[in-house]
Amino acid sequence: MSVGTAPLNWRQRLARWWAEFSLQTKLLAAATLVVSLVMAGICFFALNSIQADVRMSDTRFARDLGLLLSANVTPLVAEGNDRELAAVAERFWKSSRSLRYIFFADPDGVIYLGIPISGSSGSSELLLSRRLELPADLARRPQNPLIRQHLSPDGQVTDVFVPLVAGDRYLGVLALGINPNEAALASAALSREVTVAVFISIWVLVILGAVFNALTITQPVKELLRGVRSIASGDFEARIALPVGGELGELLEGFNDMASQLEAYNEANIEELTAAQVKQQSLIATMADGALLLDAEGRVVLVNPTARRLFRWEGRKLEGALVGDELPEVLALELQTPLETLLSGERDSSDVRCSFGEPPRTLRIVLQSVRDVSGESLKGIAVTVQDLTREVELNAAQSRFISNVSHELRTPLFNIKSYVETLHDLGDQLSEEDRKEFLAIANAETDRLTRLVNDVLDLSRLESDRTWSMEPVELRPAMEQTLRNYRLNAQDKGVELSLEVDEQLPRVRGNWDLLLQVFDNLVGNGLKFTASGGRLMLRAYPWPDTCPIDPSTEATGDSPTCALTAPLPRLRVEIADTGSGISREDQQRIFERFYRVENAVHTEVGTGLGLSIVRGILEKHGTQVRMASELGVGTTFWFDLPLEQADDGELRLEAERASRTLELI
Repeated sequence: MSVGTAPLNWRQRLARWWAEFSLQTKLLAAATLVVSLVMAGICFFALNSIQADVRMSDTRFARDLGLLLSANVTPLVAEGNDRELAAVAERFWKSSRSLRYIFFADPDGVIYLGIPISGSSGSSELLLSRRLELPADLARRPQNPLIRQHLSPDGQVTDVFVPLVAGDRYLGVLALGINPNEAALASAALSREVTVAVFISIWVLVILGAVFNALTITQPVKELLRGVRSIASGDFEARIALPVGGELGELLEGFNDMASQLEAYNEANIEELTAAQVKQQSLIATMADGALLLDAEGRVVLVNPTARRLFRWEGRKLEGALVGDELPEVLALELQTPLETLLSGERDSSDVRCSFGEPPRTLRIVLQSVRDVSGESLKGIAVTVQDLTREVELNAAQSRFISNVSHELRTPLFNIKSYVETLHDLGDQLSEEDRKEFLAIANAETDRLTRLVNDVLDLSRLESDRTWSMEPVELRPAMEQTLRNYRLNAQDKGVELSLEVDEQLPRVRGNWDLLLQVFDNLVGNGLKFTASGGRLMLRAYPWPDTCPIDPSTEATGDSPTCALTAPLPRLRVEIADTGSGISREDQQRIFERFYRVENAVHTEVGTGLGLSIVRGILEKHGTQVRMASELGVGTTFWFDLPLEQADDGELRLEAERASRTLELI
């Protein structure tokens, strides 16, 4: 026994000893105990019945014998003939072997005659007492003697007390002692012996059965139970090696085969589950929408990177935390009620749209209950988060675009209608000069309306899914053609147009018509804001994809650096003017639809769509338009075009990147 361990009492030892037996052994012992108790009970009740019958028989015999003797001796007692009374009693004593004694007592209970009468100790033991203590009412029931039994040193004795009554006179009591029936005693003894033998036989069989069970059944069953527990705990390598034959041996072999198959199945299952889990995690991690998985208490189980970015959870450990404690306060308040209704089981899904943060972001949060196969138990909540900020902005931009287009179309249409109605109604009353002026205004408004419709159609084509063909293009002829188109306008305004392009300019990949539209919009826009005496220049030159700088030259504010590099060889195009310039506030919105710088000065007309069209065209070419401007100095727009050797797939990729960059801006 180890130090500090309290010794076990007998109850604990008995409980431990009993716990070591198998269930089958316990059931066998319980069944044996029940059978033995039933058999013992049957024997006990049989013995009691026999003994009760014996007692009943002895009682009747004693009563009859007492009444017979009392009938014969009552006249003698009444006459006081003691000698004859003694002779009759002696003959009666000798005629019956079952009599133990015969006593005669007077009315006061004093014994005056007894058989046998002896002075020896052996005979004196048969005397009950020298004076009998009897019930007071015994004299009134001569036909109902008092019968009782007592145990003497020589065995069981049945006592019979018969009152002697002659007429109305009470003469005393006749007392007889009668031995029990020998056959009944033998039967009772036999019943006891049979009962003991049954008990001994049953428990001998129990012991033999337990030994046999322990040797042939219990040990294999224990090993089988131990193996089943190992399998249930996940140990599929458990095997049973016992030299057992018969059906138990087949059972153990079947268990080993089952364990082998389970082990192989488990290994295959683990591989499949691992692969499925990796796929699922990869799918969730690469989802464009945010995804969260909560347990049945609202605690975070899984968060994908998109949700971390949307809720600004980067680098935080969230697993096990309550989602309401981790969300921004505005979102936590918005989601509190929907989340509680799902956790309580009142609803299975909920859809919430809310805005938060600075700049504000619009999110759509969908909550869906996750239940078990039966649909009764809540296992968790799946949360999907969609960022609708861009969609909301596009809807707002679309609304503004429709509103602006309606406004821009309404103004020239109203002017045309007004002047045409005036000509129609007052044509004869107007002078020739007035009619020409009205027609000129209507014609100008018609041109304005045509430009607006064309610009809107161009913008619509650029934003459609139409695929534009990109082919090798000579850029110098396009630039020269654009300058020829605006040369007369430039001469009228007194603006100098110049072209700074090499004769051997490399060809680019692009769309001729779209590039002509870019030059037309940028040159026309620059000419519009350049005053008389100013200059507008077009330049084009190769833009290398490396920056040849001496490594020993330290990069300082005065030393050359390459802030921009291109992954593909490019041709840079610049359109510069010495016009009024654009303020920093206007530069932030210059490429928005219908935004016009002239709105602030009200000196020039336009649709406000030209630069939006330029941006859209250059996106199709996989590039972006940039600008540099200063008030009173001028403005320069530039962009890079891919050379003829560029790959079409790379160009499409660049176009998609440029489009996504503009969307984020």
